[in-house]
Amino acid sequence: MDIQINYLAVLVATVANFFFGFLWYTPLFGKAWAKELGIEVTGKPPAGSLAKGMIMNVIGNFLMAYVLAHNEVAWSFVPGMGEMPMTSIILTSAFFTWLGFYLPVDLNTVAWERKSWKFFFINTTYHLGMLIIAATILNLM
Repeated sequence: MDIQINYLAVLVATVANFFFGFLWYTPLFGKAWAKELGIEVTGKPPAGSLAKGMIMNVIGNFLMAYVLAHNEVAWSFVPGMGEMPMTSIILTSAFFTWLGFYLPVDLNTVAWERKSWKFFFINTTYHLGMLIIAATILNLM
């Protein structure tokens, strides 16, 4: 099996999810998310911690898009999936990646870390959204 990865699509998905994360955790749900974590949002974070967080976010987004690209190739070999449109395969891959890998970890934040359901929904819908964005970009390019 020869896996062909479109690295340009992976990079575009990385950048798109970086901006999606900024929108999600800043103007859309930033205050609610910070409140659930007990973080004060009145001041600006130190430049070093902001840069560290941004770099780690870009690395994480790249790894997620890269692995999702491999995952989509694997899904295309599932019996019956070969006849489906590539869009369906990619969105199925994104959904099941979220369902099997992200959702259980997000549920554990409620069960073991005593985070609120509000925190859970902010994070888990972000995770589903970023997978759908990456999957869509990987499909279109």
